[in-house]
Amino acid sequence: MDPVSFRRHLHAHPELSFRERETAAYISEQLTAAGIEHRPVAETGILARIEGRRACADRRAAVLRADIDALPVEERTGLPYASQNAGAMHACGHDVHAAVLYGVLQRLAQTPDFCGTLFGLFQPGEECNPGGASLVLAEEPFAGYDVRAVVGEHVEPQLEVGTLGFRAGKYMAASDELRLWVQGMGGHGALRSQLKDPVGAAAALVTALLALNGPECVVSIGRVEAAGATNVVPDEVYLEGTLRTFDAAERDRLHRRIAELAAEVDAVHGVHTVVDIDCGYPPVVNDARLVERAAALAAACGLQAEMLPLRTTAEDFGHYCRRYPSLFYRLGVGAAAGRPHTGSFAPDERAIDVGTDFMTSLALQILNE
Repeated sequence: MDPVSFRRHLHAHPELSFRERETAAYISEQLTAAGIEHRPVAETGILARIEGRRACADRRAAVLRADIDALPVEERTGLPYASQNAGAMHACGHDVHAAVLYGVLQRLAQTPDFCGTLFGLFQPGEECNPGGASLVLAEEPFAGYDVRAVVGEHVEPQLEVGTLGFRAGKYMAASDELRLWVQGMGGHGALRSQLKDPVGAAAALVTALLALNGPECVVSIGRVEAAGATNVVPDEVYLEGTLRTFDAAERDRLHRRIAELAAEVDAVHGVHTVVDIDCGYPPVVNDARLVERAAALAAACGLQAEMLPLRTTAEDFGHYCRRYPSLFYRLGVGAAAGRPHTGSFAPDERAIDVGTDFMTSLALQILNE
């Protein structure tokens, strides 16, 4: 099975987060055919292992990670291998990530000319809390190994095929989910003196929350529910949103500040707000040395390497960054791919060979250093 065919099968049979049972079964089948040792991990993931044939005096290891879950998006590409599962689509390129990893494992299983152990992690559940990465690490699959690097990639339509994107240090944001219930006393919309208006309070709170936005902080409210009518003010307004930060101390400070803002609005409007902040993924922080080496290797391989700006989207790869030296980079798939998380997203499959060549070279460099 070649990596492109592997990718097309996954693309045609997408499964949502933590439901990737058929996906895992297919990956297992293909790894078995290639003679690659593997086992289940995090219930619906697969962890492959290849032992290098070079003599090694230590327990060094490298972990290559690809996510395998799809999104609840209806596909509109019209491709011959389009999703056969209604309401699910690989609209974020996870099928490409998995195909690249499969290609790397194929090559290195045939010629394991390296020291130590190579792990290939097909990780479930990247798209929703608690994130499959946290479940993988809870099983301690790399205990007893000197993990030199955890490496992951993500497709990027803003980079053309043949271009890779890197950033040293903090790169992607921590993500927290905000849920707020503004509780007041509703009634007839024309009799405002009788109300403790949660709608007006919620509007004031949203305005205050949005004022927190800055270069390294994003607050957005994406859901507002007020089940009233033209002349009916409800008793409660429900808000949902997201908080993105890059620094643990700043993250904690903003959690406190959100609670303070809610209390200030409550005091002015005579309402009571329940604040719930669900901590999501930690930030992705790339090891500077790994980035320097990877960018130099990309240039040596004839690829274009670009340095990337901070990115306020989140990735559960941040869990690995907290535990091991880690590298998360971008794989160019061309502007014609369109926008991720939409039903028309269609990455250029030429990127699979580019990604496989580079990740193979990078793994060998890490393990043979």
